[in-house]
Amino acid sequence: MKLSAGLILKPGKAICYSGFREGQSPETGIFPTYEEIKEDLLILHNHWKYLRLYDCDKHSDIVLEVIQKEKLDFKVMLGAYISAEMNNFGCPWGGSYSEEQLNINKERNLSQIQKLIRMANEYPDIIFSLSAGNEATVDWTDHFVPVKSVINYVKMLKQGTKQPVTFCENYVPWLDKLKGLVEEVDFISIHTYPVWEYKNIHEALEFTKENYFAVADKYPNKQVVITEAGWATNSNGRGICPSNVSEEHQKIYYNDLVNWSEKAEILTFVFEAFDESWKGSNEPLEPEKHWGLFTEDRKPKLVMKSLS
Repeated sequence: MKLSAGLILKPGKAICYSGFREGQSPETGIFPTYEEIKEDLLILHNHWKYLRLYDCDKHSDIVLEVIQKEKLDFKVMLGAYISAEMNNFGCPWGGSYSEEQLNINKERNLSQIQKLIRMANEYPDIIFSLSAGNEATVDWTDHFVPVKSVINYVKMLKQGTKQPVTFCENYVPWLDKLKGLVEEVDFISIHTYPVWEYKNIHEALEFTKENYFAVADKYPNKQVVITEAGWATNSNGRGICPSNVSEEHQKIYYNDLVNWSEKAEILTFVFEAFDESWKGSNEPLEPEKHWGLFTEDRKPKLVMKSLS
């Protein structure tokens, strides 16, 4: 029997985790080792209860194995990463694929959902919620998936598992485009990034609150979880003004975000645990590489120095 629409996921310290280090990436198929992931989780377990993982790949297999074998007290939101099923010619960095590739992606997406079901049933005491994808319906995505496909994937997950099911997306599509999906998910998951929307650090928390309540007030009978919110520490000037990002700014936003989330009893996943150099362009100051609360070599940034 599926959990009711009134489900409340218990708030707690939560963070997005991806353990790819220098020379590793999901694109090349070079994954972190058991010992590397164990090192990461031992760093994180003193500060966070909930982890969000994005993909049903070898990385997630090892993370769950480490949590189980090392008896670490984590609960995991596990996602399936769904690839483009339609072209999105509005994507600035390339959302166009051949018909053959789109068909391959559809088959892979189905296998991802099926694997997510298997993993959810294999680790019922660790995996506490499931996501049918990530940022696949927003206007700028390079892995565009029609809403009707996402709805079908959500239905498959709900039929095959006992955990509550969501879909992780920027807050904007939830306001209109995803109305049909709201009826299917057990809870709504939104992403909010003030720094990507040209807000300075003094405007940041209020903007995050606006994003949250725009969705929460629209759907008062659904719990809304923030599955991504964070502040970068470097930028090459593309999309984010370099003067608007720093470790000092990250510390301010993190503290404001966590304090508000705890007071308001909102489950909020901070993005993210560690810097990831494989992301984005080849430019060293590409913002996508610099969202971690720790550097890629696992050194704490300013916010974590003050929390340790």
